[in-house]
Amino acid sequence: MKNYVSLKEIQEDISVGNISCHELVEGYLDNISKYSDLNAFIEVYKSEALERAIKIDEKIKNQTAGKLAGLIVGIKDNICYKNHHSTAASKMLTNFKSTYSATVVDRLIEEDAIIIGRLNCDEFAMGSSNENSIYGPTKNPINKLYVPGGSSGASAAAVKANLCQLALGTDTGGSIRQPAAFCGVIGLKPTYGLVSRHGLIAFASSFDQIGPLAKSTEDISRVMNVISGLDEHDSTCIGERMNLEVSDNKTKKTFAVFKDVLSFSGLHKSIKSKFKKTIKNLEEKGHTIKYIDLPLLENLVPTYYILTTAEASSNLSRYDGIKYGHQTKASGIDELISTSRTEGFGKEVQRRILLGTYVLSAGYYDAYYTKAQKIRKLIQEQLKSILSENNYILIPTTPNLPFKIGQKNINPTQLYYEDIFTVIANLSGHPAVSFPIGEVENGFFASGQLIGDFFSESDLLGCAKTIINN
Repeated sequence: MKNYVSLKEIQEDISVGNISCHELVEGYLDNISKYSDLNAFIEVYKSEALERAIKIDEKIKNQTAGKLAGLIVGIKDNICYKNHHSTAASKMLTNFKSTYSATVVDRLIEEDAIIIGRLNCDEFAMGSSNENSIYGPTKNPINKLYVPGGSSGASAAAVKANLCQLALGTDTGGSIRQPAAFCGVIGLKPTYGLVSRHGLIAFASSFDQIGPLAKSTEDISRVMNVISGLDEHDSTCIGERMNLEVSDNKTKKTFAVFKDVLSFSGLHKSIKSKFKKTIKNLEEKGHTIKYIDLPLLENLVPTYYILTTAEASSNLSRYDGIKYGHQTKASGIDELISTSRTEGFGKEVQRRILLGTYVLSAGYYDAYYTKAQKIRKLIQEQLKSILSENNYILIPTTPNLPFKIGQKNINPTQLYYEDIFTVIANLSGHPAVSFPIGEVENGFFASGQLIGDFFSESDLLGCAKTIINN
């Protein structure tokens, strides 16, 4: 099957009879079977997707089809889909079926997108490599010995391997953008509050955002036009629905570049080289580059992990072996809860729950949690100030290229620092998009990241498109 870059190409081929939705689904199902060793899809909705494709083909024939007819989508396993399994890749939720669909899923289906299956992820979205899953690690389609990034690693891998046209992931500290970088695709973390979190299995509620991964900025924009906007089920969803097309913006822009990032000792030389080349290209096109300080760089990861583990400790307390989820036999209520949680949660989730409980405890709340909240406020104010004087912040997405499966599992804190360039947008709530800026060794890509003002996604995607095309 043809490897389509955009939904526009798909719909053009459908309109002239070169392909049908049914044939599209069959093609993706063949690819999923062919590349099953990637371990990207953990469940495929074969019969359901084919049945929907037949109905949508009929709607296309009658000219009543929705905006996303022809779009085949995979969803991360922490996004609920009514009457389908939603396990967050955890033993705790084995065999759990959701009783309702996430708002984003309902909105995709309303516009005739086809959900083809659910995608692997790090357990409860906690990880940077897609290795913390009861289903086993997902492999990077560029080189199967390497990780695809995390926690939305399978979402990025599925798009790269042409197992679906677009995938939904979630981004708590870079979990869309980092795997997008590792797999050489485009990933958007929307402004906090632009996309409803209703139906998302929570990790850290003030950080989590659902967003798309795709091969083109146009597909991301078209899906954002559908899934964004107010939702009565989510009081934190405050943004208006997007309704703009991505275009090549010819106006000259000002880009803020952090000197601290360029001088960061852990920045891979190939990524640094491609990033500097991107800056040079922008300057040659007449854009302005401003080099500024980010003195809080070393505080970003500790602040992020203190706050997110605290929220995770609270959010995951509901999984107690009583109401639903994994339950073990025990002689008393205390043993039931303790043993069910010990057996149900993996090591990384347990580690974060323990850390979160610790920083929220009476003796350490002010020393850790309160201090981290103050630093988060400083970061928000700093980014607000920077973006009031510059159109965008431009930084690499990741400090490193993909690493081999199992290589960094022995040192969790080493993995945490894979997020050093991405967590800033989650701490502040700003939108950020990751996109490839050039191929480097072993077929992998260096990726750049644009951070823009609140609710500036369309402008941000337009700028990313311009950089990609140049």
